[in-house]
Amino acid sequence: MQYTSTISRNILIEDLINNYSFSVRYLMEKGIRCIRCGEPIWGTLEEAAKEKDFDDEAIDTFVKEMNDLAGKMEVEKR
Repeated sequence: MQYTSTISRNILIEDLINNYSFSVRYLMEKGIRCIRCGEPIWGTLEEAAKEKDFDDEAIDTFVKEMNDLAGKMEVEKR
């Protein structure tokens, strides 16, 4: 799988899990379930996180950490 776009707080959950398979586990560890995890969530990463009472700082951390993970996966593929 090729990681082609940057993860942002506005990425749709569906796009996130389809394009970044590691995000399913990451979101579960943070307490944000997603479509594949059994809890149907639609909307953006930011909306899903705010529904679980995460603040803007936490959401920024999620975005940074997932972009870091995506970058590491891309390097490992080379």
